[in-house]
Amino acid sequence: MKEYVIYPMVIGANETDQGIMTYLRGYGKRIWIPIYSFLVDGGDEKILVDTGLEQFVVPDYVGQENGFEVLEFEDALEKHGLKPEDIDIIIHTHLHNDHCENDYKCPQARIIVQKAEYEFFLHPHPLDHRYYSDLLDGLNVEQVEGDVHFMDGIDLIFSPGHTPGGQSVAINTSAGRAVITGFCCNQENFPPNAPAVACGVHTDVFAACESVQKIKEMADILIPLHDLSVGSKKRIPA
Repeated sequence: MKEYVIYPMVIGANETDQGIMTYLRGYGKRIWIPIYSFLVDGGDEKILVDTGLEQFVVPDYVGQENGFEVLEFEDALEKHGLKPEDIDIIIHTHLHNDHCENDYKCPQARIIVQKAEYEFFLHPHPLDHRYYSDLLDGLNVEQVEGDVHFMDGIDLIFSPGHTPGGQSVAINTSAGRAVITGFCCNQENFPPNAPAVACGVHTDVFAACESVQKIKEMADILIPLHDLSVGSKKRIPA
């Protein structure tokens, strides 16, 4: 099976409450959450998982205190010798705006989303204000449904609950199966000797609980979608 290396790139950050990550836990604790785009290297095609925010303001201390650079999308790619036009595939965990605002800069890319997520993206509930249906206008969107063996060494794992069509990305590496979660969470969602904790924001809390536990059990290397420690890793596995 093909092995890949994952490069976390911090494309923005937001200040929020820990309770947004962990259902019924951590309320009142202010945290910063990085917004990631993950470069997946090892195959013939240039693959990203999510593309992050397009415009943002982040105080310098956020990156300095946590050991990472917060970069514009183009600058982050340039660090790896790439331009947005070089990207062949974008796999989306979900379609909240902070995960897909730079898609339009990658005109050659196939954009892979779950059918349930794309349908909700086009017709979102008014309570969920983070869907902007024009973000994917004119782009090459491909819909998948359920768990999918996407390519050699990469599987898509249907992980609904945070959104109707979240998908986690399971990637074979030299150190085992790394899974980028398909829902917003940080390390606090995965206590070592207790059940996983559902994300704090969800469209279906029961599905969210089942998804987070499912991913915890299957991952050799767990990559929570908004954990600060992920950004300090130059590559996964090291």
